[in-house]
Amino acid sequence: MIFKKVNFPIFVLVALFLILQSCEKKPKNLPDKKSNLKEIDRVIDLGDNYFEKVKYDSAYYYLNKAKSLCNPRIDKTRIIYSLARMSEIQQNLGDYTGSETTAIEAIPFLNKTMHPSYECSIYNLLGIVYMKLYDYDNALYYYNMGLHSKIDKIRKLKFIHNIAVTYMAKNDYNKAIQILLPLTLKKEIINDSASYSKVLDNLGYSYFKVGNTKGIDYLNQGIKIKKRTKDDLGMATSYLNLTKYYKQTNPRLANNYAQMAYEKATKVNNVDNRLESLALLIQSSTGNQSKLYFEKYIHINDSIIKARQKARNQFAKIKYDSKKEKDENQALKSQKAQTAFELEQQKNKNLLLYFLILIGFISTVFLYHFLKAINKKEKIQTSYDTETRIAKKLHDELANDVYHTMAFAETQDLSSSQNKEILLNNLDTIYSRTRNISKENSSIDTGLQFVSSLKEMMAGFSTEATNVLINELDIVNWNALEANKKIIVYRVLQELLVNMKKHSQSSLAVITFKKIENKLKIEYSDNGIGTAFDKINSRNGLQNVENRILAIKGTITFDTESGKGFKTSFTIPL
Repeated sequence: MIFKKVNFPIFVLVALFLILQSCEKKPKNLPDKKSNLKEIDRVIDLGDNYFEKVKYDSAYYYLNKAKSLCNPRIDKTRIIYSLARMSEIQQNLGDYTGSETTAIEAIPFLNKTMHPSYECSIYNLLGIVYMKLYDYDNALYYYNMGLHSKIDKIRKLKFIHNIAVTYMAKNDYNKAIQILLPLTLKKEIINDSASYSKVLDNLGYSYFKVGNTKGIDYLNQGIKIKKRTKDDLGMATSYLNLTKYYKQTNPRLANNYAQMAYEKATKVNNVDNRLESLALLIQSSTGNQSKLYFEKYIHINDSIIKARQKARNQFAKIKYDSKKEKDENQALKSQKAQTAFELEQQKNKNLLLYFLILIGFISTVFLYHFLKAINKKEKIQTSYDTETRIAKKLHDELANDVYHTMAFAETQDLSSSQNKEILLNNLDTIYSRTRNISKENSSIDTGLQFVSSLKEMMAGFSTEATNVLINELDIVNWNALEANKKIIVYRVLQELLVNMKKHSQSSLAVITFKKIENKLKIEYSDNGIGTAFDKINSRNGLQNVENRILAIKGTITFDTESGKGFKTSFTIPL
């Protein structure tokens, strides 16, 4: 009965809205605009000039303007060229999702009568962007599409190399070796120092990953060529591979290579390599040095998030303004034909609108009181659950410490400086635990400060003994995420990190955020002692994690084994 009462006014609301919409006159199709090649080419040249000067905002503006000037029926090549350049700009500034959307927009304009280079460039852009988005199957699909297009041998060899790199990303190193090894014998590759050094470096790393001792020889050959050609960006990549190669067998040498990788990546301003080298330096350093590298990592990562978000907003605004201008022009052209009809229908619309507002008001009042009653009940239950949890924490974590501290104060000579120090340490421990319990149960800001609060919470678990690394936090549009889901993400990560701090004895924890279609996937892993799978449910924190995720129709998996670290990943719908 309640269901019927709630849905009846909504049904009336929707029905009236549809009636209102049906009264509107559909605009007539406007004739195709004529092409103006001279003006289009002038605007494209402006965009290219700004692109070469690395003034990407201006370049994007003019290329988008050129696209809007094109007639989709006869200017397809110029549309594809403009979209490809725009997609490349977005890739360069880290807006990979936007780059994907822009490149895909060009696909309907491809046809067999065009020069194959247009098709090749779009497929290559999509292959790169899906690699950046960790969608390796789609990356392979578009690289293979490019490989089978009618292009010259050198471009085909570059697509083959990109396919091998994708298999490396998928951890299928044997497949990568099968592709890379024949490339080392191709004269077109050998004669191109940049391509040859990349192939050698990737082949060496793949051999290393499968345990073949030939790997170091190829790695050394690759770095030798890059040094000779003064390829700083290539050297940064090679030094990273050498760091990973010597990480277990020669930690000191690995640390040296990581420092050289960081220097080269900084010189060429390659942010991704800088972050990767800092992550390796954090792992291979100790004490204050590790802390210094971690602070650098956080600073650079924060700068990237801000810069990439700024780029996304900027590109979105350019497209929005362009579309708005185009829509306004079309509206002005058709306004004269619609004015008379709109005046005639306005009286009826007003009557329907008044009735619609009345029904909406009644529905809102009913829903307000109905939901208020439900919410009141939920708040009472939540309050009870919270009080029970806090009471348990106070009993389990503080009662014994307080008792022992009181006993110590009563039985020991507090005039002794050593006993005073012990007492103060005990009191400080009790204070820290009390503060932690307060933080764990405090309210969460789900507004504009949510991301900074989440980051601060995760970073707060980093100590001299344990590093917490955060990856790809910026790929999520947190403003679009519902408040209750933000709270669950915050609490789940908090539970996992508390569990790590209490039980895992780990030195490193990594949290990675991924956007897969319309879902958010978060992966957590640490190098602690792990736990037997059948004991997971016995830990209240992990049981709470699972319950929270299932409550919002998400999924969660645990991958753990005693003595082999702890891993879990959970996915929630956006």
